[in-house]
Amino acid sequence: MNRFDAMTLFVRIVETGSFTKAANGLDMPRATATLTIQKLEQRLGVRLLERTTRQVRPTFEGKAFHERCVHLLAELEDAEAMLKPTARQPSGVLRVEMHGTQARKIVLPRIQDFHRRYPELSLVLTSGDRRVDLIGEGVDCALRSGVPEDSSLVARKLADMPQVICASPAYLERHGVPTHPDALHAHAVVRFFSGNQATDSTLDLLVDGHPRSFEAGGWITVNDGTNYVECARQGCGLIQLPHFSVASLLASGELVEVLAEWPKPVLPLYAVYPERRQLSPRVRVFLDWIVSFYGERFDGPAPAT
Repeated sequence: MNRFDAMTLFVRIVETGSFTKAANGLDMPRATATLTIQKLEQRLGVRLLERTTRQVRPTFEGKAFHERCVHLLAELEDAEAMLKPTARQPSGVLRVEMHGTQARKIVLPRIQDFHRRYPELSLVLTSGDRRVDLIGEGVDCALRSGVPEDSSLVARKLADMPQVICASPAYLERHGVPTHPDALHAHAVVRFFSGNQATDSTLDLLVDGHPRSFEAGGWITVNDGTNYVECARQGCGLIQLPHFSVASLLASGELVEVLAEWPKPVLPLYAVYPERRQLSPRVRVFLDWIVSFYGERFDGPAPAT
């Protein structure tokens, strides 16, 4: 087994946490996988994996080597894809990260269309509220709301998402319906935090055309989008988020919009990817596909940036 095959096996073992799963995925005997990793560790002179009866996980050196392997294998795939006549039908693994609500409500309902167009691509989709390190974790592309702050990433704008402030009928019955932004200080919000970012306990509106943040109280803090909405349903306080993510709850009356006559800043959504992925056929076809229906969903195509 050559070095690139050994690196591919090592990456699969780290990702699956199992020699058996990695070997089965690469259609090789488990004994061959074990021997290959042993030879790789001997050649490098370090232990890459810690093995127990329950799990396999990388050592400190193994984590660093895994990061480099992901980069090298991705670069090799991209180089081959650009030279092949089949570059218009890219193959390989595409790793995409996005918020679960974006996945469930917008992307996954259309995912079969993407598969029909690019059947040779395998998609690995990760979701959550933690902001992943695209380069360090080998992710090809991510969908992120808000203006991108990482200058090492290329950003392409997908849409401007209208926002809504809402609460449950039970909360509004207990605490009253705010009719002016200045009244928000007497209300509770569901606080939210993500990663190492500060906890957000403000509501944002446009006053005389200028964005203003209004501080409110609150007794519960979450770091998950699903829990954020559920807390509002349970009467824990006001929340502010893109309208599409709670449209069905607003229509059913489980949540009620407040301060509807006061405009809110739109929340921009970007696709971001490492600069080294700029010419990747896998990323290019995914972005072209996703831009088309985000433009339709949010009133017109967003200009490239």
